[in-house]
Amino acid sequence: MRNILIKGDNKKALHYLIDEKDLAGKVDLVYIDPPFATGGEFKKDLTGRVSTISNSSSGKIAYSDKLKGKDFIQFLQERVEIIYDLLSDRGSFYLHIDYKIGHYVKCMLDEVFGIENFRNDITRIKCNPKNFSRIGYGNIKDMILFYTKGKKPIWHEPREPMSEEDIAKLYAKVDKEGRHYTTVPIHAPGETKDGKSSQKFKGLLPPPGRHWRCSVEELEELDRQGLIEWSAKGNPRKINYADEHSTKKMQDIWTFKDPINPLYPTEKNHEMLQTIIKASSNADSIVMDCFAGSGGTLVAASQLGRKWIGIDQSEMAIETVRKNLSDNGIFASEDTYDYFDLSR
Repeated sequence: MRNILIKGDNKKALHYLIDEKDLAGKVDLVYIDPPFATGGEFKKDLTGRVSTISNSSSGKIAYSDKLKGKDFIQFLQERVEIIYDLLSDRGSFYLHIDYKIGHYVKCMLDEVFGIENFRNDITRIKCNPKNFSRIGYGNIKDMILFYTKGKKPIWHEPREPMSEEDIAKLYAKVDKEGRHYTTVPIHAPGETKDGKSSQKFKGLLPPPGRHWRCSVEELEELDRQGLIEWSAKGNPRKINYADEHSTKKMQDIWTFKDPINPLYPTEKNHEMLQTIIKASSNADSIVMDCFAGSGGTLVAASQLGRKWIGIDQSEMAIETVRKNLSDNGIFASEDTYDYFDLSR
């Protein structure tokens, strides 16, 4: 499939992808960053600087964000239901949303995807602390709601480097050679009456209701290598060294701050987009963003070797997408992707 860029209302464009492009069930990842129901207009002045200006005639409107409440939820639901049909059985859906409306949006997404397919409410630290005078705590975050279409989605677990603080906390013990380590149980839940994971190890049987995590032969080898620590009471635990585990599982609080001088009002952190694409798509996957904005998702998808579909109804967004792709050295001309104008 060739990459696709569409100008026009995304509801119409999503139907077009199903009816004319036969893409139902073929998209592995959708990330969207829809308007946050702020009631304002986002504009771009002649210098290229972006801002939110709801009471000025100056600048060129990038997009309007006028829908609120039930109208906004309905607007989203109509599009999410079509997105669901476009997703493959192993597909994932990420929706980036403001904290004020996000919890209402989650209720709608639970209906569309099923609450059993809700994976995460990711907190994204978006900026440095603010000193606003309004009543309430300062807002430095927004949220990303992560759903999958089924029980076996594409998933490449994201991991991040461990800091010195992480090592001190997670690997608090230090051996004679100065290596940081921790210990973990060598047994797991569930009994096995037969087999090597239920036999005696050094005269010990697994605790009631549990079994050895590996065979007795493997435990014997670990003990010979000095990788079993015995407590004063004779309880064995496996040693894990920090220097053999340089990364840790990524958690659901992310610090990916927005660009200081964005190309477009809603431009998001590039590393964050790459993280999502790496985690929830394969090299041959189709990635879609139907609120394309600056085209950041499309750039990240291209850099990671994925095919992409971008949709936006804003003329400024389409211009910005093309510029962003060109500036990143991805495309010399639109001949390398298919462009459709459905706004006419």
